Amino acid sequence: MTSLFSFAAPVDIDVRLDDEHDRKQVDVKAESNSKESLPVFFDGDTVQGTVVIEPRNSKRLQHDGIKVELIGWIEFISELFFDRGNHYEFLSLDQELAAPGEIRTSETIPFAFKNVEKVWESYNGVNVKLRYFLRVTIHRRMSDVVKERDIWVHSFRLPPDSNNAIKMEVGIEDCLHIEFEYNKSKYHLKDVIVGKIFFLLVRIKVKHMELSIIRRETTGVVPNQYNESEIITKFEIMDGAPVRGEMIPIRLFLGGFDLTPTFREVNKKFSTRYYLNLVLIDEENRRYFKQQEITIFRIPEN
Repeated sequence: MTSLFSFAAPVDIDVRLDDEHDRKQVDVKAESNSKESLPVFFDGDTVQGTVVIEPRNSKRLQHDGIKVELIGWIEFISELFFDRGNHYEFLSLDQELAAPGEIRTSETIPFAFKNVEKVWESYNGVNVKLRYFLRVTIHRRMSDVVKERDIWVHSFRLPPDSNNAIKMEVGIEDCLHIEFEYNKSKYHLKDVIVGKIFFLLVRIKVKHMELSIIRRETTGVVPNQYNESEIITKFEIMDGAPVRGEMIPIRLFLGGFDLTPTFREVNKKFSTRYYLNLVLIDEENRRYFKQQEITIFRIPEN
């Protein structure tokens, strides 16, 4: 049943971006588990377009002013998180589109936010979301009419030049001793992880070995900090018992997985880090594992 005190918006608002069909589109999960396609912008890009306002049923629309805002904020979305529903703005720009007056027929009003600095990349995580969006507000005496339109931001922030190989020795005294090596510690989103594992000592009955990529999202600050880990991919790299001196090669293509860059202390609200997790399982289903953090970054696409 519709409430007697609810009012349908007396106007339709459409936010159109000038070059949205020429931009790369990304599919982003919406709240209803559906996906919406959003245009991609970069740091320094101008965000411009038009706002189309059309009164319904050919009725005139009296208003107290119209404005458009470009907003960037971080929002906590998990039901378990203490700060759910709160948001923290790090970008807020606005323009007046119209002074108080009335609209009788459809109107198209241009807007432009020139060379906008977009400090952070868009992110849609388990417990936190970083959004950029346009918000059009028609101020009215009874209640404002608001329309939002999201955009997606990619950021190219290369890590330091040094990119050393990862070499580590792990083991259990007098039982197991292995050495693993990955070709580097920093990878771009379409990169290939190349590595190898050497068995120096094997005195336990290893059944198989697997490698996984884990994404760990950290939200909040101490003491109200929360970690959420998810396995992005997992695959078996060895089946059967290894022998001393055996070498297992590793080659993992990152391009097929849903990865983001590594985010560290974004606005002091959240971080997203990635780990390579090497797991050995013996015949009694005991698990031996070793994690190694890697850095993932975005490079310009051709």
